[in-house]
Amino acid sequence: VQLQASGGGSVQAGGSLRLSCVASGRTFSSYVMGWFRQATGKEREFVAYISRSGGSTYYADSVKGRFTISRDNTKNTTYLQMNSLKPEDTAVYYCAADGDYSGYYYRASVYEYWGQGTLVTVSS
Repeated sequence: VQLQASGGGSVQAGGSLRLSCVASGRTFSSYVMGWFRQATGKEREFVAYISRSGGSTYYADSVKGRFTISRDNTKNTTYLQMNSLKPEDTAVYYCAADGDYSGYYYRASVYEYWGQGTLVTVSS
């Protein structure tokens, strides 16, 4: 499956952005999806996860209550709605897909496919 992330940009603190990740190739609904981010000089970190049906979601503590992950299997797309953005949310955001869900949704290493990343910059 190929993943194409978009929607990044520059916003002021307190603003909102919605990231999109469109998948092509094999059946999108057979993959669990995740969003990760990587700030300059830091390791890639887990942001959010959504199950195949969209019925289960998990979030990093740092974004819980501010970010919402969703998916539309009819459009082969997963979204990350980001509200109340903070300067510390500045990073390149990546979407990822995993066809063999192991339960370790927070580990980047379990995801098979990755999008190219989209940059989010939050200014104070």
